[in-house]
Amino acid sequence: MSEDLHLREEPVSRTELLSGHFLHVVRDTVRLPSGREATREYVLHPGAVMVIGLLDDGRVILERQYRHPLRSVMVEFPAGKLDAGERSLACAQRELREETGYSATEWAFAGRLAPTIAYSDETIDIWFARGLTPGERRLDEGEFLDVFTATPDEVSGWCRDGRIIDCKTLVGALWLQNVLSGAWSLDWTGNMPPEVAR
Repeated sequence: MSEDLHLREEPVSRTELLSGHFLHVVRDTVRLPSGREATREYVLHPGAVMVIGLLDDGRVILERQYRHPLRSVMVEFPAGKLDAGERSLACAQRELREETGYSATEWAFAGRLAPTIAYSDETIDIWFARGLTPGERRLDEGEFLDVFTATPDEVSGWCRDGRIIDCKTLVGALWLQNVLSGAWSLDWTGNMPPEVAR
């Protein structure tokens, strides 16, 4: 927006720092609003999805997965990154099926979050799923996780007491709480608004 021009940084050049199997790190030189130059190092990311699966009994689907950077098992909503050229909804459907075995008959796009804005361009699309049917998981090679269910109250309590510290799951719990209370509504068409479609 034009009122933000005094805050914007203009890209000048880019240096590739790392192009690994999972991470792509760059250093951008930018021109500051003052006219001086500075560098910004950050991770480029293809984007991801998170799925809040609503079971008929009111429980939600969660996972327990070891996360090496924190050397700890984390409680999370199912999630995964977009494959090249993959649409957000297709990714959500694939990740839910592969990681949990569940497939859904109805989908609703909730919103988008940017979990690490200081050092990555990653965004995560939040999807709700219902009409769930269990099936067989198809985990990636080297992927190990437990799938379990919990009540929304349990999820809320774990957010409060620190058992859940994963950013996307904390945001998902906020969405879940507001959707269930009726404060926020969902459009169960499975369509994303054009302004956030990938």
